[in-house]
Amino acid sequence: MAATSLAGTSSLSFRSGHGIRRKNPKLVVANSVRASHRNSSEDLRVDPKVGALLDTVKWDNKGLAVTIAQNIDTGAILMQGFANKEALAMTISSRKATFYSRSRSSLWTKGETSSNFINVHDIFLDCDRDSIIYLGKPDGPTCHTGSETCYYSSLFDLLEEPQASKERLASTTLYSLEATISQRKDEAAAVQNGKPSWTKRLLLDRELLSSKVREEAGELIQTLLENEDRSRTASEMADLLYHSMVLLRVKGVEVEEVLEVLRKRFSESGIEEKSRRKKPNNQS
Repeated sequence: MAATSLAGTSSLSFRSGHGIRRKNPKLVVANSVRASHRNSSEDLRVDPKVGALLDTVKWDNKGLAVTIAQNIDTGAILMQGFANKEALAMTISSRKATFYSRSRSSLWTKGETSSNFINVHDIFLDCDRDSIIYLGKPDGPTCHTGSETCYYSSLFDLLEEPQASKERLASTTLYSLEATISQRKDEAAAVQNGKPSWTKRLLLDRELLSSKVREEAGELIQTLLENEDRSRTASEMADLLYHSMVLLRVKGVEVEEVLEVLRKRFSESGIEEKSRRKKPNNQS
């Protein structure tokens, strides 16, 4: 899903969210921490286990490490900054993405002025332990321009049209497909000449769309019942996913909403989740 691979990374042991330990470590950061730039874990009032982990990070000669914030549901790279030990400790404690500002020589929490916080669910270190990923959920646009992320300028677009000011988010395959379907929906709303595309036809005809979702689901099931090869299963799943995403667009539901529901289910069994969903109907 993500442009930045998390494969092969070493996760810090104080993870929370999606089914992993939820209790915060016993960590207290002094209120004056924002005003200074300390590079030694001894200066931080932290749990010894957390302090030991902070010491394993390969901070550069200025006590910093490149730090990337990534959307836990979409995989989108939201922004890149730097963190020192205090910023990482503050993030662990507050669960809000906190960085070190090189220009101001102080800590800053993303959203402290805009309220567009990045709520951290997990933190990863790379294999060399010299860069950090804050995996979290943003409360709103991350970029100061109001864009969803700070990465919206494609070099290939600029090579084709150097003067173009077109914004295009660095989307993974699933979200590129969602964007294309959304574009087709906008086009379908306008008067068009000529034969509409298949996507537009599906967007305009709910009966056709419903029948295709049922058909593709059935064909996916057949690959299991008839023991068809893996490539056939992948192809049928792609068809079902595409038609299902068109249905989501018709209903005005974002893929991110679906992924968020899935993430929240990680911490409970399927039986518990189904039981919880049935309760409102039984009580009504």
